[in-house]
Formats: sequence, C-alpha cells, structure tokens
Amino acid sequence: MSSLSAHQSASKVVLAYSGGLDTSIILKWLQETYGCQVVTFTADIGQGKEVEDARAKAIAGKATGIYIEDLTEEFVRDYVFPMFRANAIYEGEYLLGTSIARPLIAKRMIEIANLEGADAVSHGATGKGNDQVRFELGFYALKPDVKVIAPWREWNMVSREDMLRFAEKHGIPVERKREGSKSPYSMDANLLHISYEGYDLENPWCEPSDDMWRWSVSPENAPNEPEYIELAYKGGDIMAINGVQMTPAQILTELNRIGGKHGVGRIDIVENRFVGMKSRGCYETPGGTIMLKAHRAIESITVDREVAHLKDELMPRYAKLVYNGFWFAPERIMLQKMIDASQATVNGDVRVKLYKGSVSVVGRRSAESLFDERLCTFEDDKGAYDQKDAGGFIKLNALRLRMEAFAGRKFD
Repeated sequence: MSSLSAHQSASKVVLAYSGGLDTSIILKWLQETYGCQVVTFTADIGQGKEVEDARAKAIAGKATGIYIEDLTEEFVRDYVFPMFRANAIYEGEYLLGTSIARPLIAKRMIEIANLEGADAVSHGATGKGNDQVRFELGFYALKPDVKVIAPWREWNMVSREDMLRFAEKHGIPVERKREGSKSPYSMDANLLHISYEGYDLENPWCEPSDDMWRWSVSPENAPNEPEYIELAYKGGDIMAINGVQMTPAQILTELNRIGGKHGVGRIDIVENRFVGMKSRGCYETPGGTIMLKAHRAIESITVDREVAHLKDELMPRYAKLVYNGFWFAPERIMLQKMIDASQATVNGDVRVKLYKGSVSVVGRRSAESLFDERLCTFEDDKGAYDQKDAGGFIKLNALRLRMEAFAGRKFD
C-alpha cells in the first residue's frame, strides 16, 4: 500500500473503467490504497460486448456507482466527423482512433465528478504512454483544480506480469488472448478503430499473426470481386451510403463492415509518442480509411486550390494537437472553425471501389464542383480558355528567376 500525503487523499474517485486488465485491478487498488469510494464510468463508443462485461466486473468489484453510457453518436458526430473534415492523419499513417476518443471520455468523467461530488478522477493509462497526457489535459482544461490519480505512476507494479499476479491474488478474472502467452495484447477498441500493442509486437521485426485482427479479413482472403459504394456528402460529412441516409454512428458502423469484408484499413507502424519514445502498434481502421480517401476526393472538386493547400499545410499541426491531447486547446478550436468554414461547399457524391485491401476513388460529382470540362479538355474548348494567356503568366512567374540569372548567380 502506498503512503499518502494530505494533498493526495481522495474520498470519492471517478474511474475511467473498461473492465480490462488495467482498470479491473485499479478499481481494487484504489479501494485498498486510498480507502475511497470508486464510481466507474464506461463509455460505450462502439467497443461492443466489452461494455456489458464492464458492468458485471464493476459490480463484482464493489464500485460505489456505475455509469455506462452510449456515446457512439456523440463520438462520431462531434469528434470523428470534425477530425475527418481536417483530413487528419498523424505521421502519414495513423488515423488517430485512440487519440480522438480520449477528450470525450475526459469530458464526461468531469461531468460525472461534478454530479457525484467526487474530488478526484483516475485512469488506467501507463506512465509511458500518450493516453495519460490526453486524459489529464482534458481533465485540467475542464476542471483545473481536479485531483488526478494515475496508478501507473504511483504503484510498484512495472509490467503486465505484475498485474496478472495482482489479479490472481485478488480473484480478478482476466481474459487471455491465447493459451500459453505471457500476457494478452494491450487493445483499445471504439467505433473508429482497434489498436494492438505489446506481446510479440514489441519486436518491430516480428510480423503480427493473422488471428490477431478482429474486424477485417486479410487482403489475401478478401473477395475476388470488387465492391462499389457511393457516399453522399453534405458540409464535409457523409450523410448517406448507396442512397440510404444514416446517422453518423450508423455510417461508420456500415463502412467498418464493408471495409473489413474487403481487408481495408490494416496498418503496422512505429510512431513517435508525445512522451518521447518510439512505439510499435497495429491498427484496424476500415471505415476511417474509406472516409479519408473519399473526403479528399469530394474536396478535390469543391474546394478552392489555395484553401485546399492551406488545409494541407495546417493538417499536420491539427493532427499533432489531436494526437498529443490538445483537443480543448484554443489553437485546436481556432483551426476547427477555419476547417469547418471550408466545408460549406463540400457537398456531392463519391464513388469508391474496394478490392483486396485497397480503396480507390473512381468517381466524384457535385452541384458545386469547380471542375470545368471546357477548361481542361484536350478537344476544342470553344474559346473557353485562351492558351496564349499562359505565356504572360509564365513570364511573370519567371521574372525573379531571370533576374537571378542576369545577376550571374548560379543555381547549382
């Protein structure tokens, strides 16, 4: 048991609770170490059966209060969709599936803490990872004087094996991924993605086994015939699939189903964590992979060139803010307003072809399209564009280069 100073004391704690290895142990550890009441909060953001498992485990763990809430629509509508309007992708590959879920969970935890009169919040993120930063930046942004208990930074357990021994000692059931493994994968699931870390993935040379993946078939085993889908956009968000209007959560669910069927959305990467280390992870994001490709396609015909280029320049900064946990920061909010303003004309349809792990855009159309066939045709444009005008355009852009040459400056 840890020794506690006065400023570390807590009488009631709201715990971000999944019912998995970390938080099942933390529930018991908080009760033993702090002698406090623990209110568990489980956000249903599309992880599936795990939610009801969490209820049973929280009851068995003698939680003082149990909150399990369906936040799937809010998650997709207010977090996933705004992020995809920005075409956000971290380090060229990661679609930010874990990162984007943390601010919503943090927000609701603070709301519950206020309702319950709790004086502290707690989470199961390790002291090595990004999630501790993401959760706590959200907590402090919304309740600057809140107490935060981060067990991984306090207790003496240093590995998954230590936690398994603690669980066994206290009779806490833990699901193992496979018989004989030293520990299960560390997984995070929501409606946007599933992440996998740990176990054999800690060796970046080791290829993940095919039975690790939960949502998708391998591209080799995907159907031999391609599938075409049409996505209807309004204001930068998908409103319908193949002519059927759906809610945001329904849209992402359906895209996950279709994409997973065709082996879309698997990546295996080494990323740079905010805390400074490199981390290897595998991610399954079938619906998000389709969304990114299709959104860029509809923007390609509806957004002005310089607006599109400015968005592309700012996107890495936006993605970095989301990845690092600064969702509630003023600069992210400022960028979001600019991005949302750019989406007013992003309306129309995109046709996508899915085949053995690939996503190909094969059609795009919009009543607000800036694409003009008369201007770009190789046939007779009937005077729509005077090619002679290009000469003056080139001369003006070449002027400074010519001045450099006239001055005798070398370009090699």
